[in-house]
Amino acid sequence: MPEEKTDKKENIKDREITAELKESYLDYAMSVIVSRALPDVRDGMKPVQRRILWAMWDSGLTHSAKFKKSANVVGEVLGKYHPHGDLAVYDAMARMAQDFSLRYPLVDGQGNWGSIDGDSPAAMRYTEARLSKIAEEMLTDIEKETVDWQPNYDATRDEPKFLPAKLPNLLLNGASGIAVGMTTSIPPHNLNEVADATAYLIDHPDASVKELMEFLPGPDFPTGGIIYDKKAMEEAYATGKGSITMRAKADIEERKSGAFQIVVTEIPFQVNKSDLITKIAELVTEKRVEGIKDLRDESDREGLRIVIDLKTDAAPQKILNQLYEYTELQKNFYLNMLALTDGIQPQILSLKEVLAAHIEHRKIVIRRRTEFDLRKAKEREHILEGLAKALDSIDKVIATIKKSKDREDAKANLMKIFKFTALQADAILEMRLQTLAALERRKIEEELAEKRKLIAELELILKQPKRILVMIKDDLALLQKNFPEGRRTF
Repeated sequence: MPEEKTDKKENIKDREITAELKESYLDYAMSVIVSRALPDVRDGMKPVQRRILWAMWDSGLTHSAKFKKSANVVGEVLGKYHPHGDLAVYDAMARMAQDFSLRYPLVDGQGNWGSIDGDSPAAMRYTEARLSKIAEEMLTDIEKETVDWQPNYDATRDEPKFLPAKLPNLLLNGASGIAVGMTTSIPPHNLNEVADATAYLIDHPDASVKELMEFLPGPDFPTGGIIYDKKAMEEAYATGKGSITMRAKADIEERKSGAFQIVVTEIPFQVNKSDLITKIAELVTEKRVEGIKDLRDESDREGLRIVIDLKTDAAPQKILNQLYEYTELQKNFYLNMLALTDGIQPQILSLKEVLAAHIEHRKIVIRRRTEFDLRKAKEREHILEGLAKALDSIDKVIATIKKSKDREDAKANLMKIFKFTALQADAILEMRLQTLAALERRKIEEELAEKRKLIAELELILKQPKRILVMIKDDLALLQKNFPEGRRTF
């Protein structure tokens, strides 16, 4: 018989091309915004960054583990979570390992990870990586049902939609990204200051941005430098948009010969040192800046150092001001605190709104963690009650088990005669003979008392939400103690 032919035209619908293009473009735009370019306000991560950290954590690559080849990590991320190019994953991982890109690097890297001169990292087969110690604070308690999960790209496993994030990472390490029709540009900040500002906001929910800036006076860039115009910064933090003027740290020093030199020891964030030196040399060649005799890069492992020797008759402050004007020794950082709220909605946030969002996120995480711990504690209490009850009638329990045909029959008999639950009966059947010793019996009683005390504490936390706020502040105080880095930018 001839095969039946279906008319494919039945599934074709006429549609205005402008409407189709508009809908398709919006779908594409939202995909880029949500799935690639913008960070989530809850953990400050873009999807690729989150997947890198989760893949390393899930494979046991913590800060105390042995380093693994970066190619191994990239393969793990690509194969399980991020179906894009390997270069995109490695570039993101490399940035998280660079101490001149992130204020608090989240990847502990070994090998050549690039430089402030714009050098690219070595190939992923040469470098090695593991999580940094501070990165683990982003993932702690993730196994306690504290976050939402979603299927990965081929639905073979789940991945976290966001991380528990004890750290307010959106502010600590900042973010930059270009989406469709929008960009985000958030500077890094100091952990100690962010923690103080967050704690103050917990105690004073009506605090103004100006009040918060008493604790968080401005960005703290990994490359140091100096910030000017506090008034403009206050406006930027209040609106979520604005410009922050950064300058290099440059000192004018007098030499023994009587001539002066300008010594640069810190440069503005995201400035390429090599390009900066080239630009200064070009200004001298073009005679736009006169009075410079020599220019050297004396940077080494100890730190950055650019030395500009001046002619004897040169005016050092005038030359320095010219360099500020013509080069990136002075640069503006354009702040645009755009992030995803609720995982899908792009929104420009003020400093206060970012801190408030972190507090709300941590409240949910701690509540969910408490509920998880409470459930586990009650499950253990239930089993311990069964064991304690069995030990009180141990001779009868043993006799019942001996008379039973098999394990299932013994379980049924224990449940019928002693009114044990299925969980308790299983625990009794797995009980070792050593449990009959007096010391072991005491351990069961002590553990049962501890579990009941823990249950009471956990239930109290859930009944009194203010306790959760105290726990958030305690977590922040512990972070300050464990990572006590001072401010680099002034």
